[in-house]
Amino acid sequence: MQFADPLFGLPSWLDAVIRVVIIALVMTVVVMYLTYGERKVVARFQQRLGPMETGPWGLLQAFADAIKLVGKEDLRPRAADRWVFEFAPYATFIPVFVILVTLPFAQDWGIRNLTLGLFFVFAILGLNIVGILMAGLGSGNKFALLGGVRAAAQMISYEIPLVLSLLTVGMVAGTLDLNLITLAQEDRPYILLQPLAFAIFYIAMLAELHRAPFDIPVAESEITGGYFVEFSGIRWSMFQLTEYASMWAFSVFGSVVFLGGWAFPMGTEWGWGWQLALTLIKSFFFIMSIFWVRATVPRLRVDQLMSFCWKFLIELSFILFLVNAGFIYYDVPEEIMAAVNWVAAIAFLVGLYYRGMRKARTSDLVGLYRTAEAPAR
Repeated sequence: MQFADPLFGLPSWLDAVIRVVIIALVMTVVVMYLTYGERKVVARFQQRLGPMETGPWGLLQAFADAIKLVGKEDLRPRAADRWVFEFAPYATFIPVFVILVTLPFAQDWGIRNLTLGLFFVFAILGLNIVGILMAGLGSGNKFALLGGVRAAAQMISYEIPLVLSLLTVGMVAGTLDLNLITLAQEDRPYILLQPLAFAIFYIAMLAELHRAPFDIPVAESEITGGYFVEFSGIRWSMFQLTEYASMWAFSVFGSVVFLGGWAFPMGTEWGWGWQLALTLIKSFFFIMSIFWVRATVPRLRVDQLMSFCWKFLIELSFILFLVNAGFIYYDVPEEIMAAVNWVAAIAFLVGLYYRGMRKARTSDLVGLYRTAEAPAR
């Protein structure tokens, strides 16, 4: 379904092609400067300057990196499965780009408006796992295989609370149309009604993006760089493009679902320019928070990562889903729903803080670890 009339009265198919090209160009520029922005932000946290040599204040560093990657030799291991290895980067990138198809950047402006847009995003999210497994399996490298399996297990696990938190918003809005969900937040964003759902979404989003503290599948200190360790040159840059494009897509998606997107505040009154600015500003703050977490939160162990999801986050998201369903069924006022969610969200975050500050115990470790004082059996 089209958002509005075709651009310049063009045929529908040509209108779709032009919109796709516009989004692709914007995405490319955004990704290039996200790499630069992350290096500068993390440098500030670490009392460094970051890129400074290429152009004024290092602004041309992203272009220099792109030229370097295009010019590097494209190598393929002798033991690799040729077709699986070569198509893996595209299999990871295409699902991420397809998510951008249904996102409303302003009122009646996007590539296409889907009545089941929220459901469409759920369906596409799972396809990215296929490309990651292809990269790990096709590389002919046991470390790449381990990274791919870890990444797939992590993404499958954290998709469950991610989907449940988003379904909670869909229930409150009464629709799965992302444009209508945004319009329903004209007076107040859903983060004020569903703060716990937003907290669950944000944590699961970090895990889906393989961002700190959930970056074990691609951490060099864990498994030599993850599932794309054997890729080089332009194919390696495709994985980098996918990572930062995913970050931008999730940031726009999160701002649409929880922060009011283009509609809040005054979006329907001040025109498309203000609406587009609202979407970009909110996604920018989303991305900045991801950088902040990366610079300040230490990496989890793999057993902590999986235990946190399966023993706590999935159960919490399922309880939240049922409680909100009960509130909606019995027509509980929104004020009471919001109050209960805020109390639960605060308790959740305080519990995470004190759990993280608690001194680690030997009994928390899994496997056959022993302390030096423990007698051998």
